[in-house]
Amino acid sequence: MVGACVREREDDWTGLMRSAIAGDSAAYHRLLKAITPVLRAAAGSVLYLALVGLLSLGVAALVRDTALAAGLVLGLLYIVPIVAAVLGSSQLARHLQQLAPMTAGLAIQATTSLRSQPISPWAGIGVLAAWAAAALATGGIRVRRRDA
Repeated sequence: MVGACVREREDDWTGLMRSAIAGDSAAYHRLLKAITPVLRAAAGSVLYLALVGLLSLGVAALVRDTALAAGLVLGLLYIVPIVAAVLGSSQLARHLQQLAPMTAGLAIQATTSLRSQPISPWAGIGVLAAWAAAALATGGIRVRRRDA
């Protein structure tokens, strides 16, 4: 049953791509509309991982201790969503999810039901970029003062 469903879906995609390649503008626009969220999610996932790496670098420069830096970054990424899930107030939980670097940054991976997400995909990456920039700036200032 599942195999037949997958084959049928593949045939739909294949026909749509053939029509788009042949010059059918309606098929091209349907294909582009279907693929755009997937491309955003794929490219955004790479950007998300790069920003988490920069956040980690900034925290490591700030504390100058590998184990402490790893613990702080993992705590920042995972504790805030857990606290948001435990809170009784849905409005406060949604606000925390909008500000938390992990949940905000992972919004870029959503391809369907974007309205139910706490934050839009690109705004979420912006929140994570702000966290990373703040960590890098603080870590850079700390390194400059300590090693000067």
